[in-house]
Amino acid sequence: MSTCDTHTTNIEFFLVPNFSMIAFATAIEPLRIANRMLSKPAFAWKTMSADGTPVQASNGLSISADLSLSEKCIRGPSKDRPNLVLVCSGLKVERYRNLKLFTYLRQMRNHGVGLGGLCTGAWVLAEAGLLDKCKCTIHWENLPGFNEKFPDIVSSSDLFEIDNEIYTCAGGTASFDMMLHIVHENFGDETVKMVCEQCLVDRIRQSDDHQRLPLPIRLGTSNPKLLLIIELMEANIADPLSLSEISNLSGLSRRHIERLFQKYLGRSPARHYLNLRLEYARHLLMQSELPIVEVAIAAGFVSASHFSKCYRMLYKRSPQKDRRNESSPISV
Repeated sequence: MSTCDTHTTNIEFFLVPNFSMIAFATAIEPLRIANRMLSKPAFAWKTMSADGTPVQASNGLSISADLSLSEKCIRGPSKDRPNLVLVCSGLKVERYRNLKLFTYLRQMRNHGVGLGGLCTGAWVLAEAGLLDKCKCTIHWENLPGFNEKFPDIVSSSDLFEIDNEIYTCAGGTASFDMMLHIVHENFGDETVKMVCEQCLVDRIRQSDDHQRLPLPIRLGTSNPKLLLIIELMEANIADPLSLSEISNLSGLSRRHIERLFQKYLGRSPARHYLNLRLEYARHLLMQSELPIVEVAIAAGFVSASHFSKCYRMLYKRSPQKDRRNESSPISV
């Protein structure tokens, strides 16, 4: 999304209740600093909420709104349209439905306005039917539920995706990286470098950098054999591999595999694999409307009763209870 460098790029941030403050703040700050480095208002931004009232973020702080979606919908599309509309959301986005917002976003798209989502904002864009022909990304924790809900949408686990004027990022500090790309489109490398130096950022991350910490850091070990086995496990959740199959694929004996897991992780390979599958199932419970039996199948369990028993042992509560806690819709 490049504009002539003599004009101001105008951005609207639509704030969804429980939005991610870090995703919002790290999207605005590189724009503010770019203006300062360029000594001109190269970027301008306004916040918008459903009714023009402040919106509470997931950290409990509220941000005031400059614009009301209801009033904008009444007035209809105008000549002072923004260059980009970004939906900033966070926790429990799968429960949020705002038909006026969906209509507004589609109107903006039809008028050539760029659209985007910060953190879990891609979910809102998908609900509005705006990602059917675009690649997108969303926070890694929401990927399982997103892929189940929207199986025909191409999603990735990259930091950010820009496809056909649709801008999505995984939230957190990935917002900073995506906005740096927009600054670069308009003002080039030198301005980006100045922004990074002001923010004490020593590396410019690319769009295809992964969201999560590398596996060795997450596990606290760099043993290549163990990492290979865990990568096999993570790639086979719905159809779990047997220990014999893992042995054949890794070229290691069953006993060797058992020793590796006890030495580096303090648990058996079966226990680690089970925990991975239960974690995946928990994401689906929180983020999808799949029946519990289908959640169980998606996580590689042959029966709902066995799944519930294992789930309760790990999380000290039933999957039914977790599902009830997340089931109330948020509609506007």
